[in-house]
Amino acid sequence: MSQREQILAALRRGESISPMDAWRRFRCYRLAARIADLRRDGWQIRSEIVVEPQRFARYKLEEVSL
Repeated sequence: MSQREQILAALRRGESISPMDAWRRFRCYRLAARIADLRRDGWQIRSEIVVEPQRFARYKLEEVSL
């Protein structure tokens, strides 16, 4: 399974992912690039900026209300 597929599967399970999570779990050094790929494919992914002690983004799949 590719990094992109692994990240999407985790997001679809309701997990949020930070760059450190992506590195540890998927050996993905460029999480923002993989998120950009998923967004181009039409996935609605929310970014939350976290500042503790360094600034980074945490990503989560947007909930779709029907």
